Amino acid sequence: MLTSQLIAVLTALLIALAFRPWRLLAHGGLISPLLAALVITPWLWALPWLHQMPLHLQLSGACLITLSLGWPLAVPVLCAVAMLAGWIAPITWEQQVDMALWLGVVPATLIFGLGMALRHCLPKNLFVYILGRAFLGTVLCMFLTGALSQWTGHALGAHVEPELAMVARWLLAWGDGILTGMVAAIGVAFRPQWLATWSDQLYLQEPTPEK
Repeated sequence: MLTSQLIAVLTALLIALAFRPWRLLAHGGLISPLLAALVITPWLWALPWLHQMPLHLQLSGACLITLSLGWPLAVPVLCAVAMLAGWIAPITWEQQVDMALWLGVVPATLIFGLGMALRHCLPKNLFVYILGRAFLGTVLCMFLTGALSQWTGHALGAHVEPELAMVARWLLAWGDGILTGMVAAIGVAFRPQWLATWSDQLYLQEPTPEK
């Protein structure tokens, strides 16, 4: 199981690095969300181990990070978050790989694919981006990730029934969705340069200024 998870994480990481995502940092607008992801997210991931929670319920933030940084840059950042979480809390190497995959790579990839589908199938406007891609899209992607992880044998706790675990994953997905939708809305209004997936010309139908 660990070998397959490690292969999946490394494959996603190599594909992401092939796009040379560090070039996105050239204009400087993404430095702030990148640093915020590296400082805040490890604590969210490490929280169940810091408080010895019987159920490992934690916010992911992967969808928000992907909307902010783009998939190629989000994947290595999420892998770094898993490593940092291991330094904060007593988390084994196997658990770090598990977190990198199920809290990071899988939801980031799902929200990236959903975003591409929405851009091709729905009108490109503000409400589709915030409500569809950031809010409801995050809820759907996080719940699918939780369902896939449970299907592969990742239980929330030793004595939690599968049906109850799915309810918990569904509710937790809404927490991630509310967080992502709220921050995305604030970013669009006040800091659009912090969202690599946002474009005024695309979603607000603003013409490109002539030079």
